[in-house]
Amino acid sequence: MKITKNEALEYHSKGRKGKIEVIPTKACTTQRDLSLAYTPGVADPCLEIARDESLAYEYTAKGNLVAVVSNGTAVLGLGDIGPAAGKPVMEGKGVLFKRFADIDVFDIELNTKNPDEIIKCVELLEPTFGGINLEDIKAPECFYIEDELKKKLNIPVFHDDQHGTAIISGAAILNACEIAGKKLSEVKIVFNGAGASAISCARLYIKLGATKSNIVLCDTKGVVYKGRTAGMNEFKEELASDTTARTLEEAFVGADVFVGLSSGNCVTKEMVKSMAPNPIVFAMANPTPEIAYEDAIEARSDVIMATGRSDYPNQINNVLGFPFIFRGALDVRAKAITEEMKLAASYALAALAKEEVPDLVRKAYGGEDIRFGREYIVPKPFDPRVLTWVAPAVAKAAIEAGVAGKPISDWEEYKEQLLERLGVSREIIRRIIHLAQGKMKTIVFPEGNQVKILKAAQILVEMKIAKPILLGNQAEISDLIEKNNIDAAGFTIVDPESYEKQAEYIDEFYKLRQRKGVTRQEAQRLLLKHRHKNYFASMMVHMGDASAMIAGLTSHYPETIRPALEVIKLQPDAKRASGMYIVMVKNRVYFFADTTVNVDPTPEELAEIAVQTANTVKRFNIEPVIAMLSYSNFGSAPGAQSDKVKKAVQILHQNYPDLMADGEMQADTATVPEILMQDYPFAKVTKRPNVLIFPNLDSGNIAYKLLARIGGATVVGPILQGLSKPVYVLQKDAEIDDIINVAAIAVVEAHDKEKSK
Repeated sequence: MKITKNEALEYHSKGRKGKIEVIPTKACTTQRDLSLAYTPGVADPCLEIARDESLAYEYTAKGNLVAVVSNGTAVLGLGDIGPAAGKPVMEGKGVLFKRFADIDVFDIELNTKNPDEIIKCVELLEPTFGGINLEDIKAPECFYIEDELKKKLNIPVFHDDQHGTAIISGAAILNACEIAGKKLSEVKIVFNGAGASAISCARLYIKLGATKSNIVLCDTKGVVYKGRTAGMNEFKEELASDTTARTLEEAFVGADVFVGLSSGNCVTKEMVKSMAPNPIVFAMANPTPEIAYEDAIEARSDVIMATGRSDYPNQINNVLGFPFIFRGALDVRAKAITEEMKLAASYALAALAKEEVPDLVRKAYGGEDIRFGREYIVPKPFDPRVLTWVAPAVAKAAIEAGVAGKPISDWEEYKEQLLERLGVSREIIRRIIHLAQGKMKTIVFPEGNQVKILKAAQILVEMKIAKPILLGNQAEISDLIEKNNIDAAGFTIVDPESYEKQAEYIDEFYKLRQRKGVTRQEAQRLLLKHRHKNYFASMMVHMGDASAMIAGLTSHYPETIRPALEVIKLQPDAKRASGMYIVMVKNRVYFFADTTVNVDPTPEELAEIAVQTANTVKRFNIEPVIAMLSYSNFGSAPGAQSDKVKKAVQILHQNYPDLMADGEMQADTATVPEILMQDYPFAKVTKRPNVLIFPNLDSGNIAYKLLARIGGATVVGPILQGLSKPVYVLQKDAEIDDIINVAAIAVVEAHDKEKSK
């Protein structure tokens, strides 16, 4: 994907600067709250910790807090750019910790190149943190710093640059050797690169079963051989080979495995051709591998190839390791991350790759057939199962190694806690994006002259989600594209007043609306001269020239939805349309309906809205659990509105007995499982509801807007349900990300509907 400098700078600078913030986890709104949070209430946990220091894990955030520590001397392929310049990377590392394992991070950038000063500083920080992640510190100093900190600290210390790649590629080499029919103990392994990652990989491979004498290490001066003096250090000396090979090219001859941790395009097709049968090539330089994937495949049809890139099979990505390794270590209050814990992570990843891949993961990666083999030797980075495989494996290894301060006894309960930490809300948008990628459906945007739409359109093309059609004046849109430096490759600009199918559209629209009071002259005005181009966009979808329509950035909701409802037919089984929002709050995802269309639905209409919403939710690979909301709990307060909801529930139970739905119930009953399970054990709903059906438009619309504005919820939608083709309405203040998310949902719906025809 192409990312421009301006986009990257805007991403990091817009709104609150940077990528992280600190959010209190306890209420702090009243005087009593303040007294508990600070003085005098804070004295009690302080005194308890003074009596027993381990209680810091009970009364503070220490147990879920990691320091990402760097001096900026080896930053992400950028080299020695200094601690301040490295801070965006360290913040990014914190985002990954939080995103994948719900671990909180403070990034700490140290303005020193003196290893002993770094050691002393981190040593003094030990009371604050549950673990230390060393990051982007150059070799060989990083080895010394980590070794010394391990000796001094009683919390886990982990240098991801060393061990992350080693652990992930360790899993990959185990599986690659199995597929190639080779024994790890017998394979000849050639490394290019002799820094922290390469040394650590070699060490871990040996612990996994590789033979040290079969390893050949190369650096910028060639092969690291016994007796070499130039550019050597104690760590290279440890892996110096007894070989006559002196160049990387010579080392390749007859090699079984190549591990690249160096620079792009340093390996040729001829080198790969000189390798042993069924060669294993890990070209992990990023973003440009040591040899391009296509070149390696062309050179050897029997090659097992891995890179660090997401656009090729077998991505060796550190995010498969460090969040989950720390999660397991923190959860048992480990004093260190031992070799056994690293090996456990490698073995867990290798084992997971052999498991049947669930549909959830397949669909997230475009529906490709993912199964253990040459193109799938490690799990996908966004496979949600990695958390529940790696973290428990690491935790068990810590317990067995005797470094755990808080052993776990119920492992099934622990896995449930892990899933609860992240919740579906963190996954839903990512899942939708992955489902949409590669589908490339055409989406018409009536507001083609809006810069936000143009920028979103560029990203949609780059992400291979959609082919945008932009409505508007050709010259105006082209001028905006040029002024904003937008790559318009893949765009189609349509001016309704000069469109080649203009007459055909007018004829069809007139036929659709002639008995609804629309004259031919009015039809022409609405399609060509109307201020908003929503009628024309609706006709493009109706005529099959676009798969979906997205509008609303500059128009009011009724101006967007009315043309769509007048032009686009309902689904054969639908009697009405309805609107649904995805509402993500507090690590949970809810689906609210109807929030935009039906003012006061009847019981029959409420039941249909519930079924429509359930079908939409299933499209996201989520089981719908429906709560029919009211001011009453199962007949506790009879009245016209609660009786209406009760009747809707009866219709659902009678006509859709397999649907998990019940009510009428109050909002707190629906969202607090303890109330539902304890007070209403007879309810058909046996899980926390995720679909909330409101009794009327007032309640649904008010609820989602309050959550969005004062409840901190992320809201996506509305999603129009019941139409035969996808139409989506943007919020008037929608950002570029919102447009992309809505477009992805539209593409998924369009694909499903076209597939079902």
